[in-house]
Parts: sequence; C-alpha cells; structure tokens
Amino acid sequence: MKELVEYIAKSIVDAPDEVKVEEETSDEGLTLKLQVADEDKGRVIGKQGRIAEAIRTLLRVKAAKAGTRVRLEII
Repeated sequence: MKELVEYIAKSIVDAPDEVKVEEETSDEGLTLKLQVADEDKGRVIGKQGRIAEAIRTLLRVKAAKAGTRVRLEII
C-alpha cells in the first residue's frame, strides 16, 4: 500500500523527490504518513479534499482485500 500512495503522490506533485511515505502498524491497522513539499500539499489534497479522499478510497479498497484497515495522514 505504501508503494501505491508513493506512486500516486509522485505523479501529482512538482517535486517527486521530496515525497516520503512512512508506514506504522498498530492494533487499529496500518497508518500511512505522506510527506510532500510545502508547495505541493495543495496538489495532493485537492479542491475541497477531493484528491486526498480519492486516494483514501483506493487505500480502503486495497485494505479490504487484504483484510486490514488503513489510514492516510498528509503531513
């Protein structure tokens, strides 16, 4: 799932070298922390959060197939 978020984020931003995704596993499931350059945060979030919500939807589908839960944080 980390690779999916990384691929999508690098495709959207102007500075793909600054995209970092960290994985944290807890008893609640998997937490992915996406870090991008400050000027690219708007691109990843999108108007009214639509792009971020679309990424989260894709992650939920992939997590459901794997039988786990996932959360995406954009920092």
